[in-house]
Amino acid sequence: MSSGRLYDGFLPGRYLFDAYGNGGFRFADMSHRGSVLALPSGIKAWTVNSVAELTDEALDPVFAEGDALDLLLLGTGADIAAIPGAFRTRFREAGIGLDVMQTGAAARTYNVLLAENRKVGAALIAVP
Repeated sequence: MSSGRLYDGFLPGRYLFDAYGNGGFRFADMSHRGSVLALPSGIKAWTVNSVAELTDEALDPVFAEGDALDLLLLGTGADIAAIPGAFRTRFREAGIGLDVMQTGAAARTYNVLLAENRKVGAALIAVP
């Protein structure tokens, strides 16, 4: 298995997560240290390391997916964290559901929904 970061920060396609923890994720026979966005277009390196670092710009790739995405699972790290109302409003206005949970729960739920061929994405903050 290769290790390190995503090639050029992006891997096209949809992949299940094989593992998470130790500061990163395993998927597609590779590992990545750091947070990730798993979207219908592919898996992208994500610079967000905590809920406090969430910005509109950090979420722009999610909204760029358009109709390919019905639901985003937001993994907030080892603990569930509150998300500002402005972010929830942006999701509601875009017609994208938002579920906030611990990163491990989000990765597991993503795998189940992806296996069901649902229009799901995940924004996962890496956990130690």
